[in-house]
Amino acid sequence: MHNPFSLAGKSILVTGASSGIGKSIAIECSKMGAKLIILGRNEERLRETYNELEGDNHQMYSAELTSKEEVKSVLNDLPLIDGLVNAAGILKRTPFKLLNLDMLEEVMKVNFLAPAMFTKELLHHKKIGKGASIVFISSISGNYCSSVGNTAYSSSKGALNALSENIALELSARNIRVNTVNPGMIATDMLYQKSLSEEQIKEDLENYPLKRYGKPEDVAYAVIYLLSEASSWVTGSSLLIDGGFTLK
Repeated sequence: MHNPFSLAGKSILVTGASSGIGKSIAIECSKMGAKLIILGRNEERLRETYNELEGDNHQMYSAELTSKEEVKSVLNDLPLIDGLVNAAGILKRTPFKLLNLDMLEEVMKVNFLAPAMFTKELLHHKKIGKGASIVFISSISGNYCSSVGNTAYSSSKGALNALSENIALELSARNIRVNTVNPGMIATDMLYQKSLSEEQIKEDLENYPLKRYGKPEDVAYAVIYLLSEASSWVTGSSLLIDGGFTLK
């Protein structure tokens, strides 16, 4: 049976695969027949993801993407890939008047500079094949909405969206597509970093017309669409996955 969403025969590299959205993306891509190359900082948790992948011939690398030396080591060993998902990221919240340079630099380095330069190095070393798909995991906080204390995170995600649009244009001649996925609140460990009470979470859910937070799989399925031939005419787009939050 024809399935345009199949990833069979494709090599997909996923960063931030040791937990949360990145982990779910890697697992769901393996279910669609892809050969996975997963990266993460925590080797123990990355191994857990690796053990949950379906199929075989997958690869894993414990690496810090903000380290030029570790990135170089990974690049030397990578095969040609058909898809890249930049899912690694961190969340730091503080009111703007209390934001210091160290915190802003840390968030921008992990959320924007690392995926930008990693993608650039993959292209420079000819590791991304013609006709490939690149996906950046951004956020509705990047361009669609704002919240108190979220300046650094929102700025980093907004930068990702701008980056994606520009390189989508540059890489179109090679038929390499570039898109972002912009999730609303997803039920991962990052949610609980916000230190919200159950009552606050219940109240916040009223902002979502579908009355629930997203699951990591909700994002993974959107990413599969963008990696597959089903989206072969989609590039430079920002796909909203937010349960209707931005409708209000």
